[in-house]
Amino acid sequence: MINAQSKIFKDVSTALATIRRWQEEGDTIVFTNGCFDILHLGHVDYLEKARHLGNKLVLGLNTDASISRLKGSERPLQDEMSRARVMASLLFVDMVILFAEDTPYELIAVVKPDILVKGDDYAIENIVGHDIVQKNGGTVQTIALVKGYSTTNIVEKIKQQI
Repeated sequence: MINAQSKIFKDVSTALATIRRWQEEGDTIVFTNGCFDILHLGHVDYLEKARHLGNKLVLGLNTDASISRLKGSERPLQDEMSRARVMASLLFVDMVILFAEDTPYELIAVVKPDILVKGDDYAIENIVGHDIVQKNGGTVQTIALVKGYSTTNIVEKIKQQI
């Protein structure tokens, strides 16, 4: 029986054993990343589409410290283990790896996914890690986002109603 907690890794070296096993078994590894501070329809749609590009979806999740540096001291709204547990509970997310850097570049270099995915608000040449994935023979793709859904928009809407 798989539980959400078993899909969460704080240590990339432990996660790598599972990823390498998947690769040896012929699975296509898809990688994406983000903060996922408030899970919303846009996230669910995006992650579901990402998972359909391969056999396993590995999600790099920014730690609390990383989010605070990127988005300011009022973020994240939820702590990293809460966010990780929510993300790992999604049936189309196979693994969640926490990373403390501002970008997932180092994580991508170690994971070496077959497919790197971000939303279509990014140009492929601006996606962190595109060079690593392409150098290793992988592909970089964008996925159309559901318009009107973002954590920032949700936070602003809540603030307006207070």
